[in-house]
Amino acid sequence: MVFSSIPFLFFFLPLCLLLYYAVPFAAKNGVLLVFSLLFYAWGEPVYIVLMLFASAVDYANGRLMGRFGTTKKRRRLFLVCSVVINLSVLAFFKYADFLVGTFNALLGTSVTKPGLGLPVGISFFTFQSMSYIIDLYRGQVPVETNYLTYLTYVSMFPQLVAGPIVRFSAVNRELHQRQIRREEIENGILRFMQGLFKKVLIANRAGALWESIRALETGQTSAATAWLGAAAFTLQLYFDFSAYSDMAIGMGRMLGFHFPENFRYPLAAVSVTDFWRRWHISLSSWFRDYVYIPLGGNRVSVAKHLRNILIVWFLTGLWHGASWNFVLWGLYYGVLLALEKYVWGKKMEKWPAAVRHLYTLLIVVVGFVIFVFDDWRELGRYLLLMAGCAGSRAWGGECLWYLRNYAVVLTAAAVLAFPVYPRLKEKARQLPAGLRAAAAVVCAAGYVVLFLAATAYLVSDTYNPFLYFRF
Repeated sequence: MVFSSIPFLFFFLPLCLLLYYAVPFAAKNGVLLVFSLLFYAWGEPVYIVLMLFASAVDYANGRLMGRFGTTKKRRRLFLVCSVVINLSVLAFFKYADFLVGTFNALLGTSVTKPGLGLPVGISFFTFQSMSYIIDLYRGQVPVETNYLTYLTYVSMFPQLVAGPIVRFSAVNRELHQRQIRREEIENGILRFMQGLFKKVLIANRAGALWESIRALETGQTSAATAWLGAAAFTLQLYFDFSAYSDMAIGMGRMLGFHFPENFRYPLAAVSVTDFWRRWHISLSSWFRDYVYIPLGGNRVSVAKHLRNILIVWFLTGLWHGASWNFVLWGLYYGVLLALEKYVWGKKMEKWPAAVRHLYTLLIVVVGFVIFVFDDWRELGRYLLLMAGCAGSRAWGGECLWYLRNYAVVLTAAAVLAFPVYPRLKEKARQLPAGLRAAAAVVCAAGYVVLFLAATAYLVSDTYNPFLYFRF
């Protein structure tokens, strides 16, 4: 089940909220847990066992650490046990086919791949659960003594399958005591609706453009069209994933939780470093706190710092998928971040902001081309098309046709990729009372119209993927 679906919007979510608000506080976690398990079981009921196992491992080791971890050595034993089991499960289900395929390619063998299905959101809930046991080992969170409360944290449906990665420390207090205020519910609904509009009206349409261009034969694709397709995929991925995060944060507010922001207009970044401070923030901060800093961060020699950067970005790429293109994508950013740090970063600060922004966009768009193609031949073909080195024309009439037919969605995406809406809201707050009221009415009417348009698209259009579900 995805958030942008008729069953979720008109049946699952309203029923969940109705029961959740009706029961006393002592029963709210129970209602949330039941609906979270139902949500996960909707598509893959068998993998509930896997999620229950992973959460039980961390919960049990947490209890053991709290009871018997009187020395650092014992605490480390329970930590290592939990982390090894978590990573082993993740490696088996996500990377077994990849490892066997790589082994066969290197040695010329024909070992049969396990052919395991990838449990939805396994990377997200594994990292989320691991953050609890690591923070517990560090003394940063208390031991959770109620397994059902801990399971509610791990399985919470708003952010279960595609983030943001919510740490136990961020919601521990709210798991045990939270206030559900009318203002928070209203803000949550608006945030959810914003995500829904971004997903259905922009991400899906940008994705349709990308799929159309990707399907063209080499001779039909000019360099300009190839760049347009790559830009369309970039917009699809950004609006798809940020929309999911918006909806997750919005539903969290409706339920009394405050999830961390996951995106801060990354396409407005003026460097690769700046981009990764804005894109998938919960994942970047997870690797920073649990891998990069323990390795020594930047408080080491230059050689070791470069090692730390490459290790983190190798793992970041591998986290995204069991394919070498993801590893290449991670190392691509690792190298560029190292170059910005030690080669041209200081010089960049003197460039005009527009030049820095264009530089960043070119790197990001090329990076997402590496990200999307798991076939090396297809990747090479498309990069050559973009470079105009595959016998392709620089410009073709098909590019103009796509620009005309997708002008509205591309314009809307280009505007909303920048912090235009927050600035308009801020200006609206400064208006006189009468004009503020009129603006509020217009805004409410706009939300209604956009919701009806989104619903119409969901009813009539079959193209409605959530790209990050596979991670």
